[in-house]
Amino acid sequence: MRPTVAPFPATRLRRNRRSAQLRGLVRETSLSVDDLIWPVFLMEGTNQSYDIPSMPGVQRLTIDRVVVAAKDAAALGIPAICLFPFIEQSVKTEDCAGAWDPDNLSNRATKAIRDAGIEIAVMTDIALDPYNINGHDGYVVDGEIVNDRTVDALVRMALAQAAAGADILGPSDMMDGRIGAMRQALEAEGYQNVSIMSYSAKYASAFYGPFRDAVGASGALKGDKNTYQMDPFNADEALRCVERDLAEGADMVMVKPGMPYLDIARAVKDTFRVPTYAYQVSGEYAMLTAAAQNGWLDGDKVMMESLAGFKRAGLDGILTYFAPRAARILNG
Repeated sequence: MRPTVAPFPATRLRRNRRSAQLRGLVRETSLSVDDLIWPVFLMEGTNQSYDIPSMPGVQRLTIDRVVVAAKDAAALGIPAICLFPFIEQSVKTEDCAGAWDPDNLSNRATKAIRDAGIEIAVMTDIALDPYNINGHDGYVVDGEIVNDRTVDALVRMALAQAAAGADILGPSDMMDGRIGAMRQALEAEGYQNVSIMSYSAKYASAFYGPFRDAVGASGALKGDKNTYQMDPFNADEALRCVERDLAEGADMVMVKPGMPYLDIARAVKDTFRVPTYAYQVSGEYAMLTAAAQNGWLDGDKVMMESLAGFKRAGLDGILTYFAPRAARILNG
């Protein structure tokens, strides 16, 4: 008897979806704890925390509590923590001198984590906005955010953070030429091993609102940041920014925000084949969390699906406020 010819469709793609084990065998994209960087907000004081209303589940922490949080994160296998300071408006200044003070909040927290011997990489933020009475990432002169004078200040900030023990510097200011200036200064001062993760493609996004509440920049900001952060309608410009920053000495690059810009992330990775990250920013976190709290979405499932999307776009890692929660799920 002749064998029966398999009816159309002969290829049944559902065969490999029948069980968790089969789905795991054919999974194209992987997500692990090693892919996560946890952004954390700092505040002055001792043994205190403050719930950020627009970011449910996220808190500002005093340095002693940040040390505990870093220890817990390391125990979960999270490779890096990123520090963002909350600075009271009353101590912000026009000259932003607090930005490079060796004893500022961020530098003291970095030193505390290093002194505690915690095996976790410390990433820091480089921009003047936490210390600037105008709320901008650069100096404001006659209504203009000036570039070169700001770069000089950012270099001082970078050197202070490197001296405090930071492993990764995260310039988030979007000034032209700052990566080259920082790299040159770091090399000259003996900090050759300090990495730079440049916010190379940072867009002037409406998704940053809750973050500005968290660091106390919302009330201080005068105007907007459209003259130095990127136009959300531009894509090719992002590649030019990345190419420049790599040429100037960046070790890693970032796309920010994340989910609305996955096309940019994919283009950056495909074009340059360098370590590329995205920041799942405060607005992304807030909208997913709020929807889950209202019962409209399954919080854990949409969290993991969103993180998978970053990896599917080719990214090497994600800065996300979900990091500890996702790590617990990934660790089983």
